[in-house]
Amino acid sequence: MKNSSSYLEFLPTTFILVGIPGLEAEHIWTSILFSLMYIIIFLGNGIILHVIRTDTALHQPMYLFLSMLALVEIGVSASTLPTVLGIFLFDTIEISFNACLLQMFSIHSFSIMESAVLLAMSMDRFVAIYSPLRYTTILTLPRIFGTGAVIALKSIMLMAPLPMLLRRLPFCGHNALSHSYCLHPNLIHLPCGDISINNIYGLFIVISTFGLDSLLIVVSYGLILHTVLNIATGEERRKALNTCGSHVCAVLAYYVPMISLSMVHRFGHHVSPVLHTTMANAYLFFPPIVNPIVYSIKTKEIRRGIVRILSEKRSRV
Repeated sequence: MKNSSSYLEFLPTTFILVGIPGLEAEHIWTSILFSLMYIIIFLGNGIILHVIRTDTALHQPMYLFLSMLALVEIGVSASTLPTVLGIFLFDTIEISFNACLLQMFSIHSFSIMESAVLLAMSMDRFVAIYSPLRYTTILTLPRIFGTGAVIALKSIMLMAPLPMLLRRLPFCGHNALSHSYCLHPNLIHLPCGDISINNIYGLFIVISTFGLDSLLIVVSYGLILHTVLNIATGEERRKALNTCGSHVCAVLAYYVPMISLSMVHRFGHHVSPVLHTTMANAYLFFPPIVNPIVYSIKTKEIRRGIVRILSEKRSRV
């Protein structure tokens, strides 16, 4: 950086990641906590996938969408695992510039997919309640798998420009991040050049994915409630709404931490860094941990499948 021109053309070769501010001396205990969370995530979602794959009775739209949700939650968690455990287990605080952009792309792509799958699941519940006799003819296997392919392709195409937009910016020597992984809202504050295009495109992604998905989920549940209220008996209403319980929990587990993190990023400039880190971790780790537990408890078909697998293993011992 001999002159202002070379200064402005600087790109960091690495970024510096942090664990949990103020708990640097407790990394061994923190590593145990995060290792347990990863075990719960991979084991819980893996069991859901195994139960659905091995039980032909569960090869229905609702459970196929649930398997998509489990897959994307595994994807989100696998994207954060190398740096999170690298920091807390091995004190590896550096990540290369390209690896950071790849991690950012992966985390956000899977997050966009998760939001879209939750929307697809809400549409599935609406069709099941509004037109139960045509449920399987409307949501055929080709349409379900086509929906999954469109969700994946849309997420990748939307996220692809962001790493390229970041690469064109001068970072001017600032390379310290505030999380254990690379997130776009964190990275975008480091460059010293004009970030207006990045901000506009980032806002477009948020509105066209999370904003639109959440709006359509609310609309679909409004239609579900309208349909349920027109059902004759109270028992039938209860059964209809009960089929939506697990999905409502999944939606809340996903959007409440996301909205809270967004509010902290935009308005919590003076709050503790620990709160920023805690909210970011809740956004990424809470849904993959909670959803398998909720679906295992509230969905009797999944519960029966888990019991069947456990009983089969006991009989082999």
